[in-house]
Amino acid sequence: MNQRRKAAALKYEKNFEAPIVTAAGMGQIAEKIIAKAQESDVPIVYNKELTDLLCNIDIGEEIPTEIYEAVAHIIAYVTDIDKFNGASK
Repeated sequence: MNQRRKAAALKYEKNFEAPIVTAAGMGQIAEKIIAKAQESDVPIVYNKELTDLLCNIDIGEEIPTEIYEAVAHIIAYVTDIDKFNGASK
């Protein structure tokens, strides 16, 4: 069976206690989230299990402590990409 695509977007700033879910959805909503990220040059990380969890969090809510470690790895990865891209400019 073909599962519907899911996507979630996070926002994190140094003064936040935890990252916040800014968008989440399935199907066409997921496609729009992904398209917006691509248009804005926001890195996209594919992680089905984490996306499933993030899609169950209300928009505007902080992520639960149970997924801090997984999200921290993604933030570190995105930070590395940003540093690399900044160095190549």
